[in-house]
Amino acid sequence: MTWTIKVVAKAKKQVAKLPPDIRELYFALAFEIKKLGPARTGWHHYGKIKGATDCHHCHLTKGRPTYVAVWKVTNKTTRIVEVRYVGTHEKANYQRLC
Repeated sequence: MTWTIKVVAKAKKQVAKLPPDIRELYFALAFEIKKLGPARTGWHHYGKIKGATDCHHCHLTKGRPTYVAVWKVTNKTTRIVEVRYVGTHEKANYQRLC
């Protein structure tokens, strides 16, 4: 069974503003989450966000600027994941996002 991915309105705008190569990486991550679930250990600096329940993040790129994605499992039984942020690492406030 696949996971349903919902993207909040602000994250949709953020994805639209990403450089094309970074946007493709985000779509690859979203595809993996949909097919394999929210725990994506193969991505650079993947981890659960400390102090938050079922909130995950990973780096889409290395170097500067570093782009990250943040997503949260909103319903485990119906398998729903909500993408909350896609953008630069410098602007990400992980505690506020989850």
